[in-house]
Amino acid sequence: MGVSYAEPADLAARWRPLTPVETATAEVLLGDASAIIRAECPDVEGRLAATPPGLDEAVVKFVACSMVKRAMLAADTEGVSSQMNVAGPFTQQRSFANPMGNLYLTKQDKRLLGCGGQQAFTVDMGPFNDGDPDPLNGWELA
Repeated sequence: MGVSYAEPADLAARWRPLTPVETATAEVLLGDASAIIRAECPDVEGRLAATPPGLDEAVVKFVACSMVKRAMLAADTEGVSSQMNVAGPFTQQRSFANPMGNLYLTKQDKRLLGCGGQQAFTVDMGPFNDGDPDPLNGWELA
């Protein structure tokens, strides 16, 4: 397993002070987020180590912290996808963006990391003839 791209102190600096229990949870989740980043963007390590770096370390740290913050925001509402409160004529409804507290990369995260984008390629559909005098296809007999 590789190293974490961020530490709980990095998350706290970007979000809010963490309790000791949250710090322990953040440490595990930051390791998991880093593993997900490596799985989704296999060339991240190489681009970080390149000279000059092909990817800013601060960007990877930001993405890892963002992933963990999304997951930790769901801690009090795990498994609840929506909630409605009614008191007389007043109604309040909330829908949760990440009710299960999953770690995931958003499109913006992938764009920042430079992975997951569409790539163009071509496929040569023509016949391959390596010097064989017989044509590969019937239409080449002419």
